[in-house]
Amino acid sequence: MNSLPAPYKDDVRIAVIGGTGLKELPGFTQVGSLDILTPWGKPSSPIAILRHKCSTTGKDVFIAFLSRHGLHHEIAPHEVPSRANIAALRWIGVRTIVAFSAVGSLKEEIKPRDFVVPDQVIDRTKGIRPFTFFEGGAVVHVGFADPFDEGVAKVVRACGHSLEGDGVVLHDRGLLVCMEGPQFSTRAESNLYRSWGGSVINMSCLPESKLAREAEIAYQMICMSTDYDCWHAAEEDVTVEIVMENMKANAVNARRFLSAVLDTLSIDAHADLVNARHLKGSMKFGISTPVAQWKPEIKENLNWLYPGYFE
Repeated sequence: MNSLPAPYKDDVRIAVIGGTGLKELPGFTQVGSLDILTPWGKPSSPIAILRHKCSTTGKDVFIAFLSRHGLHHEIAPHEVPSRANIAALRWIGVRTIVAFSAVGSLKEEIKPRDFVVPDQVIDRTKGIRPFTFFEGGAVVHVGFADPFDEGVAKVVRACGHSLEGDGVVLHDRGLLVCMEGPQFSTRAESNLYRSWGGSVINMSCLPESKLAREAEIAYQMICMSTDYDCWHAAEEDVTVEIVMENMKANAVNARRFLSAVLDTLSIDAHADLVNARHLKGSMKFGISTPVAQWKPEIKENLNWLYPGYFE
């Protein structure tokens, strides 16, 4: 943390992972930039430390911001270094992540430019993406029945509904299908996911959310629908141009929504939630392999991520 500027002295507890269309947060002032090397490589981008004044308390709020696809959107979904991203955020003190993602809608009622707070995930990635910190001789099992953090989700929903009179349309829950990409779905796949009850589809939720759980970080994604995937007979098939057009058109609402969430999470009443006290220490009890049997490099890596856990 020594590379942080003088105005900032403490750990950053809240992070935003920005996806397609969200590269910055207007109203936030950058006060630092961290270029971190983790045992799993470098993150997608330097981690920006941002400050703004909370509209509720008047206090300065500090958050970390990381661009999932790189500063110039040069990293494809299957190339995102999720382990490095999550490890670097935990290392600077982050215990709550609000992740933003553009998604395709799989339901008629979820219209382009609507927001969704997903509560479940189906994994349709193909094993290309490294998805755990525990490998090479250290076996862990971690609960993932509920892939998102319900406490953070409640805050997100409340903030979204408070903005409904100002153009924000929010769907409280949804089943997110995470596909491999970078190609979009076939029409057959899109209709298959609809038959499963899928609400939205993206390429970014996994393994990001799984790694956050391993890192004992409370994780919630905010999705913004940009298209109807390719299942909707009356709508144009999804293209990059459609996605970016809808992202740009709804950018003000997306940023206002996210700013409201960050303001609310920053009040003292949410301190335990933001510090993820309900997850603290959970990885200690999921280890199957005795620490004495770990290879030295595995122990070194995991002690970097969880200082003092596995001495």
